[in-house]
Amino acid sequence: MLFRSVNNVNKSKSALDLINVVPNPYYAYSTYETGRIDNRVRITNLPNKCKIKIFTLNGTLVRTFDRDVSGQEDIVITESEFNRSKRLPYQDWDMKNQSGISVASGLYIIHVDVPGVGEKILKWFGVMRPLDLQSY
Repeated sequence: MLFRSVNNVNKSKSALDLINVVPNPYYAYSTYETGRIDNRVRITNLPNKCKIKIFTLNGTLVRTFDRDVSGQEDIVITESEFNRSKRLPYQDWDMKNQSGISVASGLYIIHVDVPGVGEKILKWFGVMRPLDLQSY
């Protein structure tokens, strides 16, 4: 039987405070983007298992991510005293809805639900750049 101590529950709940979305606000550019037509923000400091839902201000569901990397093993690579793990503590959002259509500029609500721990609500503002037609 598995018992949780009070300290572990408190640490898990305080870890929810570290969850964030970057950059916020997004002004048509992010350092995470890889090209001219790539739009990307990152939801950081996520646990291994959680559900992320992104909503518009009027409550319309834009995108859902079911994150579960708990089955992945850790592969530790030492690079000048820094350890890297195979499990990434973030989720990239390409600023598209479930159908693959880019979202409009505006304010969005990001709801992160961590089973057995709690939930975190983030507010994110993004200004999208015009469509780059030179790439087509």
